[in-house]
Amino acid sequence: MTTGAQTPRYPARPRRSRLRTFLPLGIAAWLVLEIWLLTLVAGASSGLVVLLVLVAGFVLGSVVIKRAGRRAFRKLSEALQQQQSGVMPAASRPNSEGNGLMMLGGLLLMIPGLVSDAVGLLLLLPPVQKAVSRSAERTFERKLREADPGTLGGAFQHARMHQPDGKVVQGEVIRDEPGGPSQEPRPPLTH
Repeated sequence: MTTGAQTPRYPARPRRSRLRTFLPLGIAAWLVLEIWLLTLVAGASSGLVVLLVLVAGFVLGSVVIKRAGRRAFRKLSEALQQQQSGVMPAASRPNSEGNGLMMLGGLLLMIPGLVSDAVGLLLLLPPVQKAVSRSAERTFERKLREADPGTLGGAFQHARMHQPDGKVVQGEVIRDEPGGPSQEPRPPLTH
């Protein structure tokens, strides 16, 4: 069923972002590098050493994630208690950064591989956490300044107008409220 309006024709497909182009290639190269390094270590020592390294990384990663989760939960409960007692939480967050990076480091430790373990261990160091969080914050603020002004709803409407997702279905919303008069079935819409 159509409304009679023509579907807009676009002259060309939108350009694909660099991230969508190179991310699959980067992941494939990372996996090949991880497997190659594991086979090198297994050839130099033994398969048991590789197994022990992988199990140790998994155990250490799970301990780090558990610790970071407990710390985040403790900070959340302290903030809620302060808010309920009427004390405003402090605006500065001196030790709150790093929980997400600690969890990411633990997750990288849990993923089998030597490169991911090395990056995960680096993310557990406080100077590296501060540098990464500052860099991420600057990048986020720059992207936010570059974004077009408008509301989130406007962005959704803009995306819908330029990327139609299908047919328009006309309908009617009927709200049944408890305690209200019961309504008879309505006839179907005809157009």
